Amino acid sequence: MSVRSFANTVGVALLAMLMPAMAYAQASITGVVRDTSGAVLPGVNVEAASPALIEKVRSTVTTDTGQYRLENLRPGTYEVTFTLPGFSTVKRDAVELQGSFSATINADLRVGEISETVTVTGESPIVDVQNTTQQRVLNHELIDAIPTGRSDKNLATLIPGVSIAGGISQDVGGTQDQVSSQLVVHGSRGTDQRLTQNGVSLGITANGANTLIAATNLSAYQEVAIDTGAVSAELPTGGVRVNYIPKDGGNRVSGAFVFGFGNGGMQSDNFTDELKAAGLGTPNALKLSYDYNPGVGGPILRDRLWFHAAYKKQSNES
Repeated sequence: MSVRSFANTVGVALLAMLMPAMAYAQASITGVVRDTSGAVLPGVNVEAASPALIEKVRSTVTTDTGQYRLENLRPGTYEVTFTLPGFSTVKRDAVELQGSFSATINADLRVGEISETVTVTGESPIVDVQNTTQQRVLNHELIDAIPTGRSDKNLATLIPGVSIAGGISQDVGGTQDQVSSQLVVHGSRGTDQRLTQNGVSLGITANGANTLIAATNLSAYQEVAIDTGAVSAELPTGGVRVNYIPKDGGNRVSGAFVFGFGNGGMQSDNFTDELKAAGLGTPNALKLSYDYNPGVGGPILRDRLWFHAAYKKQSNES
């Protein structure tokens, strides 16, 4: 019996006309700015700089209560700078953002020369005290290191408590990773699963975004964030939420190429003559499996317009 699945997707990840107002990433930086006496400071200019941002710097100003919030930040490493005339400048470097993580960065400014800068390093790890969502973020360092099929389903089922609805077993070899399936966790239903991209629902009236017919093109995504508990309030169900965060490109041309291949000559079995004589059927066998998945991105106009394109072709026959 031959079963053949074919996945051929082009993730034109977005000839990304990524102007800042079009970003929908989930990460954020928030906090309160005070002076050395503990009084809140309104009007402080707060800047978050990172190569992950096409505009390089995102800025805001603290409110009357000294609070600020920078939202929709792309995954990456940020440097946060606080400035106010008459006070010394404070910088916090190496702030790592991924998924929907909300980093709380508070600052204490003291009276001093405007040219004086205090750089804060070696602080304790930042803890997200804004969100209760239980989330695992699959970045490309993790995706490339784990020897499993290249789909969100293969990777998500490695998270404790997550499985595929309907009792379907884990796809070890990557031969079934593009079969339309649903993830469940903590007793949820398969139809509770929701799929989003940059936080925007991929749902349609027909399926409510609990399944995805197209093959998952991981070369098109920078991260895959999987929420397993306390998901966002805008979602109508409490099951697994998978959020795809596309790659943007960048100010230099770079790319990646992934190719996987297997055939029957690379597979063994334990189907002995004794088992055959006992009347047991022939076990499933692999005939052919390959996955061709390149991606490339770079600038069209430096600091203004980036592109990223990815292609996937996959075939499985057993």
